[in-house]
Amino acid sequence: MSEVVLRGFGWRHAGRRAWAVREVDLRIAHGERVLLLGPSGAGKSTLLAALAGLLPEDSGESEGTIEIDGLDPRKARDQVGIVFQDPQTQLVMARSGDDVAFGLENRGVPPADIWPRVSDALDRVGFPYPIIRSTAALSGGEAQRLALAGVLALRPRLLLLDEPTANLDPDGAVLVREAISALRLDASMIIVEHRVAEALPLVDRVVVLEPGGGVRADGAPEVVFAAYGDRLAEEGVWVPGFTIPPLKSRSTAGPSLVRTEQATVAGRLAPVSLGVGGGEVLAVTGPNGAGKSTLALLLGGLLAPTAGRVRAFDDPKPPHRWRAATLTGRIGSVFQNPEHQFVTSRVVDELALGPRRLGRYDQQVIDDLLERLRLTKLAAANPYTLSGGEARRLSVATALATAPRLLVLDEPTFGQDRRTWIELVTLLATLRDDGHAIVAVTHDDDFVQTVADRTFPLGTPRLPDPLPRRRRL
Repeated sequence: MSEVVLRGFGWRHAGRRAWAVREVDLRIAHGERVLLLGPSGAGKSTLLAALAGLLPEDSGESEGTIEIDGLDPRKARDQVGIVFQDPQTQLVMARSGDDVAFGLENRGVPPADIWPRVSDALDRVGFPYPIIRSTAALSGGEAQRLALAGVLALRPRLLLLDEPTANLDPDGAVLVREAISALRLDASMIIVEHRVAEALPLVDRVVVLEPGGGVRADGAPEVVFAAYGDRLAEEGVWVPGFTIPPLKSRSTAGPSLVRTEQATVAGRLAPVSLGVGGGEVLAVTGPNGAGKSTLALLLGGLLAPTAGRVRAFDDPKPPHRWRAATLTGRIGSVFQNPEHQFVTSRVVDELALGPRRLGRYDQQVIDDLLERLRLTKLAAANPYTLSGGEARRLSVATALATAPRLLVLDEPTFGQDRRTWIELVTLLATLRDDGHAIVAVTHDDDFVQTVADRTFPLGTPRLPDPLPRRRRL
């Protein structure tokens, strides 16, 4: 069994004034499949972490109760599997097969059963490499598939999924949804997914969290959206059927601010030649493993090509050889995993760091960015306690704080609700119209259709290693 019961449950992270989630009364019967919705910051990820038993008592303050089959979640971990927003946080082994096997070995699964279950799980999520593939060599989307395989191999009674397809290309997302749909019928599932239309075929119930606390709506999808659809769309939920007006540029792009000439990174990116001018948004698309994030690092001056050239701002030196202050002043980068670029303990300090180092600190600019990206109430919060959507907006804000002419953004709309998505995309369109060049690596088709002036599709992913998946070393 895997019945979930919450009675007045709430959680406040240490050092935070506001509760991440509060006054939640909820009962999920064994075998139910629930879509958990709410605006960015409503506490969805925190609630999943609590159900997984991953909120230590000394890391915050709790109220009410939360139980899985009558047990505290910390004592029911062997029944629960969770896939986080950032898959890198749950990969623990150097080789892909070992990572999937890790949980099985810790659960005491007989050795003869481990590797067949590993191979089956990898097949179900469409993982394209053999079991010896280095986890450090995986793209974000490939790591997401591997993390899901590691959870599916455990055959949990309660499956918790936090944006499980956010970093996947369309084909990979289909494979993952098929794997989720094929789960045994006696498993319960709670999924957080901003893109509601894709998740609806997987669930039979929708629960909407109220940002200030409590549950806004609960019931069958068609009932919830019929009764609350308009209001939910206004508050940021991606209700199916609500369209987004295009924000295309009405002028031609200016001269190239950055260009590549047959630039390549051995084993990660095939030769690429492109140019991006001021006043345009270029969307870089393509399957997982094609090298999109590697290209973003090249354009951002954070990686040197192994062959070919990268030129920017008419500087004879390539960006990766610029001084740090020069690079920060000209190019702003947002990584695929926003936590990788946070270095301070407060949101406001994170925003102020770059401008202070460049001698451009302006409190009004910091305040405006906090306001525009809905981070004002989180100014004193630790960046590592933010939700995935909030962390993404903070990473974009830090890139904008130094007013660079070129922005290189890796999955900028990840984890955003409809309202913050529109505000973020509108901000990028405004910057584009003011003459900035924007490069966005994305799997978000709505982003491409709404604001991209050009697309640059990268080709097929790196070839799999020429070794069978089930080879054991």
